[in-house]
Amino acid sequence: MKKLDTHIKRLLHSGTVIPAHPLALTPERQLDENRQCLLTRYYMASGAGGIAIGVHTTQFQIRDPKIDLYKKVLQLAVEEIEAANLGRPFIKVAGVSGDTDQAVNEAELCAELGYDIVLVSTNGLGDWSEEALLERTKKIAEVMPIFGFYLQPAVGGRVLSYDFWMAFSEIPNVYAIKMAPFNRYQTLEVVRAVCNSSRCDDIALYTGNDDNIIADLLTTYEIMVDGRTVKKDIVGGLLGHWAVWTRKAVEMFDQIKKTKSANTHIPKELLTLNIAVTDTNAAFFDAANSFHGCIAGIHEILRRQGILKGIWCLDENEKMSDGQKEEIDRVYKDYPELNDDEFVKNNLPKWLD
Repeated sequence: MKKLDTHIKRLLHSGTVIPAHPLALTPERQLDENRQCLLTRYYMASGAGGIAIGVHTTQFQIRDPKIDLYKKVLQLAVEEIEAANLGRPFIKVAGVSGDTDQAVNEAELCAELGYDIVLVSTNGLGDWSEEALLERTKKIAEVMPIFGFYLQPAVGGRVLSYDFWMAFSEIPNVYAIKMAPFNRYQTLEVVRAVCNSSRCDDIALYTGNDDNIIADLLTTYEIMVDGRTVKKDIVGGLLGHWAVWTRKAVEMFDQIKKTKSANTHIPKELLTLNIAVTDTNAAFFDAANSFHGCIAGIHEILRRQGILKGIWCLDENEKMSDGQKEEIDRVYKDYPELNDDEFVKNNLPKWLD
């Protein structure tokens, strides 16, 4: 059983920015290795505290035997991180998916490649019982530290009960949970479950709620447990939204951390900013069309910046929806302060070397 490195654990629990890493493809829908590595360099240069790869944003189809890109993209990311010699902790998160055997095999590969922790997805397991999902998690935890993942049903997840998250939190080697149900009630259930577990202090909470990022990060939950108040914060984010405009995301995150540590009133400007970020996310993620164009929308931002050459996805049917481009045009115009185009422009030649 691989344990979490002390420095990585400290960073994970103090909170950081973890972008969900996209997949760079050629027009023929083959891996564009140069641009794939460029993405990793961009996230490191932006000041992110880690990356998550092999996840929904990387496209689950990389596991298809006919495509067979899962190991390759994980290897490329590790090689770029090692070559960078960052001199600071950088959390390497890898997504694991599929039935128990597949997920355990993927976890073993992640351990072999040097990943720190695995994000455990329930994608495609909608007919599994909660008991079966817990047993699967325990098997994975025997191999790698676990980052739990509450994925919204609209993109392949499922609703999970309070009792599930209570039991999940008790599994040794679980160190974090990404909450991404895009639902206030379900997010609160996870927080309550963690606070009521015996491992409350061992588990870091991360937002994956791209529709409510800043409000999640600003909120301190106060949960009553056996007559006493347990305080719990969402300390960071592991987000597809942070795959773009990442430098500005890091700056916003630092501002939020300073505001919270000062223990003063929350500036109303941050709550207004929360709505602006949510509005941009609605365009990127294609919320108007049940998130059909969410990955292509992320690619479009990166294409406009010159990081990606196009918005191609492995599934040729996965593309931007009608009107999505115009919505991205609108949020670019309405919130120019949120993009990091200038940062990318100034650094792109160096990243391409």
